[in-house]
Amino acid sequence: MDHDKLIRTAIKTALSIDYPASQTEEKKVLLRVRNLKQYFPVKGKKNLFVRANDGISMDIYEGETFGLVGESGCGKSTFGRTILQLYNQTHGKTLYYGRSLDSLAPKYLGNTVKRLPALLDELVKQNDKTEALFESIEILKSEETKNEKQLFSAMEDLAQSKKNCEDIFLAIVQVLGGLIIHKDLDAVRTSYTQYQQAVQKRNKLILKKINNKTNDKDEKDIALLEKTISEKHEEIEKLRITMQDDINFQTLDRFRDSGIDLSRLNYNEMRSLRKEMQIIFQDPYSSLNPRMTVGQIIGEGLLAQNFFTGTNEKMFEYIKKVMQDTGLADYMIHRYPHQFSGGQRQRIGIARSLAVYPKFVVCDEPVSALDVSIQSQILNLLSELKEKDKLTFLFISHDMSVIKYICDRIGVMYLGNIVELAAKEDMFKKPRHPYTEALLKAIPTTDIDKPGEEIILEGDIPSPIKPPSGCKFHTRCPYVSDICKELTPELEEAAPGHFVACHHKLS
Repeated sequence: MDHDKLIRTAIKTALSIDYPASQTEEKKVLLRVRNLKQYFPVKGKKNLFVRANDGISMDIYEGETFGLVGESGCGKSTFGRTILQLYNQTHGKTLYYGRSLDSLAPKYLGNTVKRLPALLDELVKQNDKTEALFESIEILKSEETKNEKQLFSAMEDLAQSKKNCEDIFLAIVQVLGGLIIHKDLDAVRTSYTQYQQAVQKRNKLILKKINNKTNDKDEKDIALLEKTISEKHEEIEKLRITMQDDINFQTLDRFRDSGIDLSRLNYNEMRSLRKEMQIIFQDPYSSLNPRMTVGQIIGEGLLAQNFFTGTNEKMFEYIKKVMQDTGLADYMIHRYPHQFSGGQRQRIGIARSLAVYPKFVVCDEPVSALDVSIQSQILNLLSELKEKDKLTFLFISHDMSVIKYICDRIGVMYLGNIVELAAKEDMFKKPRHPYTEALLKAIPTTDIDKPGEEIILEGDIPSPIKPPSGCKFHTRCPYVSDICKELTPELEEAAPGHFVACHHKLS
């Protein structure tokens, strides 16, 4: 491999990526999603997929309630389940900062290091392809008789090639940082591989210790592994120190990331993080096992995550406390779901999710199946528990009024894509995407002085199997033009903290 060419490629890719390191931001990022895609195969149809999520990027900050809103079928619930890895993520990255990468040392860390030469070679090839596409676009632009359809198609190919290049680059550099241009890559690979293997072995033994299943030999092995981990960490740091004065190293090392890429974890690794990331389901009826008592429902996760080693009085006392915290009388602990109202069942679902002290909770339309009189009670309960336990919520809803009541920031989704993202106040005061404008105009109002004029969106929502080319909203947009039909708009910052994906942003 041409080392100089690798350096040029890596630097060029780095300079083209607008990707701030989480450590430098004023707010702490808990989850960072980049170019997430979730496709489902169509049964009986080869090479046809439902594009439920089609390239979503966003940050969710620690302690906030991020609202996700859009019409039914736009992919909101799929997104919530995908970032929790309840579905196998098709493409993209979901980085979680609630636990350090070093503390888990997932298998993908070792695989990335082992495949380093092949990944770097692929990065160079993808960069060459990107440059070739850029040159062909410049030629098309300079021609006297422009073929706009061909030009737009080439621009779409260029955008995809850039994303592919970015994905490969970040997969490597987020783990290794600037060490990807170290002249002794074999030493880098050896140190990282041995470090990762030692951490994994130690973590397995620690899990045995939590369950009181270790013996004297295990205790000695833990001590030896801790020593090996420390030694390998020092080796890696020495490799880094030798490059500290290299400006190329510094440019690349800013992409080194302590986040855990959930999309690359295996089943057991993801299971170990389940207690930190929970979900509250929409339907309080079908989401509870009718054959289990309330105590059993809440206790199931506690036992699975080793909060208690077995069913005992101490566990029941804890379950009763959780029930009281969520507005349920503790004497109901032995009752079954059918003996509760819809609002009470949702409280059981909330208790089940929050009993394991999660850091992040997906609230998947948790009030849409409830009477309006009960909705405000559940929303207030969620707000109180969020403040009390310092939780972070992804709150999914199709109701803009509910989103306005409980959320700090809002993402508007249409046919698998985020079309607008902003703080709640900015979104409601000055929407910049035509779809958001239509959603806000549809909110009922009792203000007779400002009745508002409802915007009727014509036509049906297109199929997620064969979505329209260009902007997916163009088939229903009142501001549509030729460019909307051919070129997909990027999510761009139209104002500080206000992102919009539209060729004709509203002012």
